[in-house]
This record gives sequence, C-alpha cells and structure tokens, in this order.
Amino acid sequence: MNSYQTVNREQLAKDIKQLYLQAQADMGPEDFRHMKRMELWGQACSLLGYATAWIAPNLVSALLISQGSFTRWTQVAHPIQHRGYDKIDSASARYQSKGFAKGCRRFLDWPDWMTPAGWHHEHDVLHHYRLGETADPNNAQHNMEWLRQSKLPMWLRYAIVAFFSGVWKLSYYTPRTHKELRLNEYRHQHQPAPTMTRIDAWSLFTPQGRGLWLKSILPYVAYRFVLLPALFLPLGSVAVTSVLLNSVLAEILTNIHSFVVMIPNHAGDDVMSFDEKAHSKGEFYLRQILGSVNYPTGSNANDFLYGWLNYQIEHHLWPDLPLSQYQKLQPQAKALCEKHSIPYCQDSLFKRLRKAVDIMVGKTSMLKPAEAGA
Repeated sequence: MNSYQTVNREQLAKDIKQLYLQAQADMGPEDFRHMKRMELWGQACSLLGYATAWIAPNLVSALLISQGSFTRWTQVAHPIQHRGYDKIDSASARYQSKGFAKGCRRFLDWPDWMTPAGWHHEHDVLHHYRLGETADPNNAQHNMEWLRQSKLPMWLRYAIVAFFSGVWKLSYYTPRTHKELRLNEYRHQHQPAPTMTRIDAWSLFTPQGRGLWLKSILPYVAYRFVLLPALFLPLGSVAVTSVLLNSVLAEILTNIHSFVVMIPNHAGDDVMSFDEKAHSKGEFYLRQILGSVNYPTGSNANDFLYGWLNYQIEHHLWPDLPLSQYQKLQPQAKALCEKHSIPYCQDSLFKRLRKAVDIMVGKTSMLKPAEAGA
C-alpha cells in the first residue's frame, strides 16, 4: 500500500473528475423520481406515526415519526441544499437549492431546529471544505477536547456521550449553525468577530442567542410540540397528551439515530485529521477519502435507514450529485481507491460507532498524515 505522501494526487484528481463527468452525463429525471420516492417513504412514516400516536404513548409511533424527521433532513434537505437536483429539468423550483425551505416554506419543506441558511453554511461550506481540520465544525476530537482532557472516570465519559446523543441537535448542532452563520456575517461585513461563548449562544441579550431562540427553538417547539398535538384536540385531551409524549420520544430517537449515523462518518483511530488546509485539488480529494467512512451499501431499503449517509466517501467527493448516483458510483470509487492504493474504509455501523465514541471520550485519537506515511 502506498503511503499518504506518495499517492499521485494529480492523477487522482483526473480520475475523480472523470467519474464525476460520467455521473453528470447519466443524470436525468429518474434521479429526481428516486429522491421523490425516498421522500414519499419518509412521509409515509410520519403519517403512520401520527395516525397512531394519539392512541397511547408507544415506541412504534415514536419510531415512525422519528424516521420521518430523519428522512426529511438526510434524504430531502441534505441533497437539495447541496444542489443535487438543480441541473435536472424535471425538478420543480421547490426541490432546487434556491427555492427549498425559503421564506414561508421553511416549515413546509424542512421542519427542524436548524435554519436552512445556518446549516448550509456550517455543513455545506465549512464541513465539506475543511474536513478533518480544526476549523471543521464536525471535528469530533476537537469538539470533545473538554471531555477527552477531563479527569472524569471513563465510565462517566461514556455516559455523558450517551446522554449527549439524545439531545445533540438542540444542545450542539443548532447553536453551532447559528454561531457559524453569525461569524460569516461579520466576515462579509469586514468587521472583527466578537468572542462568542456558550452562554452567548443561549442568551436573549446577544444577537447570536436571540437568533437561536427566535429562529430555531421557539418556532420548532411551536410547530412540533404545540401545533401538531393540538390538531388532535377533537379526539380529547388524552389523545393530545399521547401525541405530545410520542413527539418528545420521537425527538430523542431522531437525535440518537442521526448521532449514531453521522458522528462515525468522520471519526475513528483509523480516520485522518489535518492541521493545515489542502493546497491542491488532488490533496483535497485524498482527504475526503481518508477522512470519511462508509457503512454497508446497496439497496434502497438499506440506504433509506442510513439516510444515504452510508455513501460518505462518494458524497464528499461529489457532494452535488443526486442520491441515486452514489449507488452507481460506489463500486467505481472503491476500485479507484484500490488503483491508487488508498484505504477505502467501509465497516459496520456498530464498529464505527465504537471507534467514534472512543475518540470522543479520549480513549483513542485520530490518525495524522505523518503517522500514515511512516
């Protein structure tokens, strides 16, 4: 196997571009119909979940509602915000990046804690172009240094991560998207960025905190935990309470589901992190491969449960492609890595979760380029 230092980056970039051009030529209405089918599956989960949620608090209804929310984020909002369907003529304006979840369509297209603008900047820009760097907002090792360096016993660290997985969209992801969007606004205005603390993130006396409460927390709470349960008032107060409790349980399950799938995508003692920016296109592509992890791939049913995040290597190489193209490209991407002697990491979700959590608690550390080339 070639070391990290000896990979032919120029040829790698050419080969990756060739596969991209092939995928672009293959794109068409069927890709859009595929996404609509995934959307329909998610909507069916939500409808069935709420159709039974009024009967009594129960795990089945909560799981269905949770899957519906997870699908809306990962298989509708995610590829659309990456411009995955912008070049497909049959895709209507609301399924293209310039029209999706804009203005009054925010809660019609993507009801979630995060604002579309905040998540776009945090994820599509910072994460994808700073993968594995300290500036990557999804760098699990850097974000959890406070826990990794703590004196807490290891069992308690694992317990903290387990609790965090059930609330991370609200406690971490949403405040982070508001922070990064606010910092970006200061940069565009050529103003020095103020120091932003965790207290600032939640304070009504700071622009960052007001944005969090007024644009994310209060609207989402009103939608998910007030409006939707209130629709069941004709069935009585017990029905309303059951829907509310199932909605809360579904929120926790959605947090856990997204945490379990997303965090291991870029964490583990065999996943690379970087101290500097990439200085060539080939180096950038190499980092997307070495800094990402796939799970089992293949069928629509399998990929639906993973939110199509099981094609993380392909997604980071070609983020603006439709979901269905990743199924077609995956074998070719794997073969390309073999050609260039680049490790193509694809493991079971549970193995990757263990590796990611070990990083978060400080039991292991991410791989560095110098170590890979040793």
